[in-house]
Amino acid sequence: MADASPHQHHGIDYIEFTAVDLGRAKAFYSAAFGWEFKDYGPTYCGIQGPDREVGGIAEGEPTGTGGPLVVLFSHDLDATLTAVKHAGGEIVKATFDFPGGRRFHFADPSGNELAVWSPTR
Repeated sequence: MADASPHQHHGIDYIEFTAVDLGRAKAFYSAAFGWEFKDYGPTYCGIQGPDREVGGIAEGEPTGTGGPLVVLFSHDLDATLTAVKHAGGEIVKATFDFPGGRRFHFADPSGNELAVWSPTR
């Protein structure tokens, strides 16, 4: 019997971020990446993926840096870098080459550090 679930056994299934200001976080991720959200009250929203909810943002105190690094994919790294800057993200590691591509790291308005990568072209 085939498993029709969109969830993968032992796979990363959902990512949660903490934001100091939920409205500002939603505005940033919407402007930078086109993300859409489902509100679950005044302090939590779900990040909507193409087929299901893939994460959430909870309002609270920031956790600081040094935790797991979420790495997003981009078909156009330079355009994504521009979008992140225009949305108010802070570039914390400029674009650099690594085996398999290029990437940069940024901090969102709450200080969460993420990265974006693209294959070398």
